[in-house]
Amino acid sequence: MLYSLLYSLHDWFSPLNVFRYITFRTFLAVLTAVLFSLILGPWIINKLKRLSLTQHIRDDGPKAHMNKAGTPTMGGILIIICILFSIILWGDLKNIYVWTMIVSLVGFGAIGFIDDYLKITRKSHKGLRAYKKFGLQIFLAFIIGIFLFMNPKDPYTAVLSIPFFKKWLIDLGWFYIPFSIIVMVGASNAVNLTDGIDGLAIGLVAIAVLANGVLVYISGHKGLAQYLQVLYLPGTGELTVFCGAMFGASLGFLWYNSYPADVFMGDVGSLGLGGALGTLAVITKHEIVLAIVGGIFVMETISVMLQVASFKLTGKRVFKMAPIHHHFELKGWPEPKVIVRFWVFGIMLALLSLATLKVR
Repeated sequence: MLYSLLYSLHDWFSPLNVFRYITFRTFLAVLTAVLFSLILGPWIINKLKRLSLTQHIRDDGPKAHMNKAGTPTMGGILIIICILFSIILWGDLKNIYVWTMIVSLVGFGAIGFIDDYLKITRKSHKGLRAYKKFGLQIFLAFIIGIFLFMNPKDPYTAVLSIPFFKKWLIDLGWFYIPFSIIVMVGASNAVNLTDGIDGLAIGLVAIAVLANGVLVYISGHKGLAQYLQVLYLPGTGELTVFCGAMFGASLGFLWYNSYPADVFMGDVGSLGLGGALGTLAVITKHEIVLAIVGGIFVMETISVMLQVASFKLTGKRVFKMAPIHHHFELKGWPEPKVIVRFWVFGIMLALLSLATLKVR
């Protein structure tokens, strides 16, 4: 909105021409989201406290977590508001991919909001029933998948790009739709499972979205895409601004969510951010790269699947507790050590994902 207004005046004041550059608007989106988070954060946290929207702690979890009871949750509302505010100011709202990302972020976030609200009002971990929660996620992902599949502006509809190889493309045909659903719903729930200790999930989201922002910019830049021999996807470059807004909002929220946390993001934040990451990967054909850069999210999800399968089949547990970050806590690692070490691993995976640009 502000971008369109300022850029429209560049004929009268030539310095305003700078707003045509995606990189410039991305930096503005980052700064806007961070500053707005820092300004709005205290008010949101106090509002959540007054409404008694606080976290219920599992009795079977690490004992050190019991003192977290009463911490405000649903802080993901702050993240989503800051992303939307930033993208409305600096994004091109005529771009269909920007609106696709907005629908994904808000849609998955709304599902998380309902789940959080039910958990709080029932004072337990029983929010939406699993079939309702997954049903809503699958329905939303199906709508987005159909829209992207029918998008006439995408020259690579239904194509899966394989990293580390020069334009090795697999045409999925109609299977693209269920595949995109798996990516979006899987990413949404993977971030949700990772959000179990202070700052872990939001830090990893910031790392993942920063790496994806670089990849998105290159994919949407014809010259760079040709030079690096990656798919050129017209119009997707604008999503770099969206990535900037997500990164800035993540940093701003980390200010309040770092150990010891003043607020938790809740499902409204984790499902919303995870769904947005999955949608971003589907739009830009970076589904496999997302699995690399989000390797910690994948590891957390697999640890839960292994734990459940092992217990049901053998009656024994693979880990002391799942997701796996709790396993390390129960082994004696202090919570900050788990967080930082997982972040370090996440940074290494982000660098590996960026290496896919050159190893082709």
